[in-house]
Amino acid sequence: MRVTSLDEMIAFGQRIGERLHGGEVFELVGDVGAGKTTFTKGIAQGLGIGDAVQSPTFTISREYEARNGLRLVHFDFYRLDDAGIMSDELAEVIMDPKTITVIEWAATVTDVLPDNRFTVTLQLTSDDENAREVYWDKSASADSLLGELA
Repeated sequence: MRVTSLDEMIAFGQRIGERLHGGEVFELVGDVGAGKTTFTKGIAQGLGIGDAVQSPTFTISREYEARNGLRLVHFDFYRLDDAGIMSDELAEVIMDPKTITVIEWAATVTDVLPDNRFTVTLQLTSDDENAREVYWDKSASADSLLGELA
């Protein structure tokens, strides 16, 4: 799927966020500037979060209260060579059925991630600096959540 602007990326994330019920885990893959946090902002809007969503690059995680008693927890492990105690925190968060978890730069915590996670890859394009190609895993759960949005 091709997304051609920041607004489109947010709208795509919002459509996904509107469908979430809790317990979902998203692994976001992409280079710096690919739109991972922008996509997460859209998910937050779809979850009814009014707070400004910011990248957790320096804080490692941020938490937001969402609709219907749900919460969004956004992790960014970019600056960590070893997740250490953060792996334990992530494992706990993932187990909460009322939490939607979004993880950027997950290489240091792959052993903690569930098999049924949604892996979304955002790729910069060479022909348009604002455009991104969006790919997701082809699992049955991903197809049911994302398939009709493409």
